[in-house]
Amino acid sequence: MHRENSPARQTPIDGPGKWTGQPLVQCTSHMCPLRINWHVEDNNKDYWRVKISITNFNFNMNYTQWNLVVQHPNFDNITQLVRLNYKPIISYGGGINDAALFWGEKLHNDLLMDAGKHGNVRGEILLRKDSQTYKFDKGWAFPRRVYFNGDNCVTPPPEAYPRLPNGKL
Repeated sequence: MHRENSPARQTPIDGPGKWTGQPLVQCTSHMCPLRINWHVEDNNKDYWRVKISITNFNFNMNYTQWNLVVQHPNFDNITQLVRLNYKPIISYGGGINDAALFWGEKLHNDLLMDAGKHGNVRGEILLRKDSQTYKFDKGWAFPRRVYFNGDNCVTPPPEAYPRLPNGKL
């Protein structure tokens, strides 16, 4: 997840010549100092709701000024945000809004100073369904790319997401 010159790689263990024996990164099954969870919370006739959770497992990093860039085809239809700030990133000449910059509110950002179960932030996005473009199949509900503080996060391709037996999410 981290580039060679990212702050997490440059952070000294405990300072020059010091070792306290304290772990720096909580050992997890995904072997990453962060977990970003995109969860479809609700799916009704006119809207769908996504919950985003970010958990810090790096005891040596303070992520209070975090940002999250997400690429998803339905960002034209964001109608409400909870505990998140948002700015569209329109990178194409035709005005396609499929990428967004998110960051948390000050009160909630401070939670990423801690690591482990107490070091997490949550936000929600409510998106309107557009009958012309909306299709909730083949991984469409999940982001195409995710970047945390500029670092590319590993995400499975849309076709790798599980499907229900009837092909709907």
